[in-house]
Amino acid sequence: MIGLPDRIYIPGDSAARSVGADAVADAFAAALPDNCEIVRNGSRGLFWLEPLVEIERDGVRLGFGPVTPDDVADLVNIGFPDTGHKLALGPVEDIPQLARQQRLIFVRCGLADPLDLEAYAKGGGLSGLETARGLSPDAIIEQVRTSGLRGRGGAGFPAGIKWETARKSSGERKYLCCNADEGDSGTYADRLLMEGDPFTLIEGMCIAARAIGACHGLVYLRSEYPDAIRTLKQAITLWREAGHFRDLVDGADVDIEVRTGAGAYICGEESSMLNSLEGKRGEVRAKPPIPAISGLFGQPTIVNNVLTLGSVPWVLAHGGEAYRDFGTGRSRGTQAFQLAGDIARGALIELAFGVSLRSLIEDFGGGTRSGRPLRAVQVGGPLGAYLREADLDVAMDYEALAEIGGMLGHGGIVVFNDRVDMARQARFAMEFCAIESCGKCTPCRVGATRGRETLDRIIAGDEIEANLDLLQDLCELMTDGSLCAMGGLTPMPVRSAIERFPEDFTRLAAE
Repeated sequence: MIGLPDRIYIPGDSAARSVGADAVADAFAAALPDNCEIVRNGSRGLFWLEPLVEIERDGVRLGFGPVTPDDVADLVNIGFPDTGHKLALGPVEDIPQLARQQRLIFVRCGLADPLDLEAYAKGGGLSGLETARGLSPDAIIEQVRTSGLRGRGGAGFPAGIKWETARKSSGERKYLCCNADEGDSGTYADRLLMEGDPFTLIEGMCIAARAIGACHGLVYLRSEYPDAIRTLKQAITLWREAGHFRDLVDGADVDIEVRTGAGAYICGEESSMLNSLEGKRGEVRAKPPIPAISGLFGQPTIVNNVLTLGSVPWVLAHGGEAYRDFGTGRSRGTQAFQLAGDIARGALIELAFGVSLRSLIEDFGGGTRSGRPLRAVQVGGPLGAYLREADLDVAMDYEALAEIGGMLGHGGIVVFNDRVDMARQARFAMEFCAIESCGKCTPCRVGATRGRETLDRIIAGDEIEANLDLLQDLCELMTDGSLCAMGGLTPMPVRSAIERFPEDFTRLAAE
């Protein structure tokens, strides 16, 4: 029998816990000798293998999964064999879906206890902040501008330009806000980073705060993420106790706090989030002014997404030019693509922009889990376009997706098989908007309700052609007249469903 390991890794994030990781950890605690350390690490993002158990042998991390409590006694009794066991995966870093990734944001996720600050530093953490401490704010911003880093929340606005605007804006104080209200269906990258490597986000926020001159940082985190809330708060406390907030902005300290949102999808939009932080109803503000000039409490405010800020430590540690080496065109660096829906291997895949949608779904995701033919893919959340199988060779970057009428959004990819009814999916988009609209502007508030009613008539076979014409008029009004992307983008999934899957809207007329 091969000897037992001194240390065993079992993910403690909500993804792994949802499929029984806590019970697996308890079973190992009962079966292993007291001198064997159990580390609750973050998830690697290979969800079809969770709970993924790892041991270290001869400097190599070996994986076993998916492990159930019933498998524990067998693995312990035979000493975790390198090969030959039904659960043995071999070296984790050699798992094809992990080995082929280009991890810059998630490079440390899954390697250690997310709250082990010493392990974070040994894994390359803090080097970006140390570099930033030796640079002027303008020099930090120049590195970010050189990198080509764009907002990963969906808008894709250049981060360096936004930071420079806030840097040059005057006010009594400046704020840095991280929007962690991850509400898009099929997305989980923010949660995975906050639960698996929260120090990366905190380090990125410290660098951004130094760059724009903000001493106060806030993370707006959705209440549906209790594990992320707990882990991030603990990480901030450890960071503060270690002194890493000190002397960052003109000799002054920085601090960060977590604010919990009440679950409004509209607060993914930056001005709605700012209203919520001020204790007001979460609804859109008219622009101008933009938040970088007049944001939280009327002061210059930067609002960035978790993955945007999570990219910053790598940029500062390795330089803006090195970051630009990843990606294509105006889409530089890496994106965390999240596979969900009817997919055989649900996973978070971090790769440079430019990979094809087909490669993500087939090579990394393994096609549909049901085994049925793929019919539609929605990219970019519930307001993203529906694409056909014929569209799968599109490059996954901002411009290429826009050229075919789609959008990247937060990187969520939801797969549907041939049983999907696209007319009902279009109705879902309108219903979603009607429910989640903040209600401030008429095109969104009323247009979505009328759109849902019109689609109900189409689905019932009532004057289909006339109602399709009416629906197109409603979509045009919502696109052109809505105050924000909530109403402005709702027509995207509706129109794409009609254009790419017309048979689902006209079949009742033929019958």
